[in-house]
Amino acid sequence: MANIVIVTETGSDITAAEAAELGVELVPMHVAIGDVTIDDGTLDPAEMLEQCRQLGVLPHTSGSTPADFSAVFDRIHEERPEVQILYIAYSAVTTCSYQSACAAAEGRDYVSMLDTGHVTIGLALVVRKTVEHLRENPDITVEGLLEWSLAFAKRVRMGFLPGDLGYLRAGGRLSNAAFVGATLLRIKPVVELLDGRLVATRKLRGKMAACSLDFMDHMLAGAPADTSTLFFVRSCGLPLAIQQAAERRARELGFAELRWYDTQDVITSHCGPGSFGVAFAVDE
Repeated sequence: MANIVIVTETGSDITAAEAAELGVELVPMHVAIGDVTIDDGTLDPAEMLEQCRQLGVLPHTSGSTPADFSAVFDRIHEERPEVQILYIAYSAVTTCSYQSACAAAEGRDYVSMLDTGHVTIGLALVVRKTVEHLRENPDITVEGLLEWSLAFAKRVRMGFLPGDLGYLRAGGRLSNAAFVGATLLRIKPVVELLDGRLVATRKLRGKMAACSLDFMDHMLAGAPADTSTLFFVRSCGLPLAIQQAAERRARELGFAELRWYDTQDVITSHCGPGSFGVAFAVDE
């Protein structure tokens, strides 16, 4: 393989086990639970929410710091000084992580970076497909891989149904929260990543089981999808029946590879329990 190491944040919801399988390095994001701050992925999300419930607080997230990135960049460079690092970033407009990476990369000519404009499984999809492209093209330059990855990121579509709108509002990440209005009974907003921002694009009415399928149909109603891969994401508490129905619908739509991700602490802090999302690429 080319001497390129890919780095991304834990907000991709890529687990440590998957990162090891892909050869990807993870930089931690963070969650504050009252007066205690933890690294993303170090506490079971259901336990995190229970601790917040007991304290009467909502979790608050923060991005990766320059020190977080410096630690990862230093370790890679010390262990493999010949490699180039490609940082595939969590949406820069939603967090300080990208700016932290820029600060940490000063004076390091072996670090390149790109802003995917995605979070959670949208980012995971870009990372995984970039790794696959690197493995298929081991002689590619880091400039060539960055160009390919950025072009692929522009093809990715990602959206989700939040399980509890209160978490999303509290996090301040929803660009047009006024669109959603009051939290009405059985109204569920579709939240999509548009130009790197979380935007509520549609309101669905009904139970989560029915809304989840309507949501999938909405997401796939635009440009023709590349049906090779569909990523799902779920937060703790999403009923199994909804997951099974989503898989059946995906198979009916012709998707070949289906892959589930679980939200870790940062993403759970934004979407709340019982959330459901999808990510896929549109055809070139």
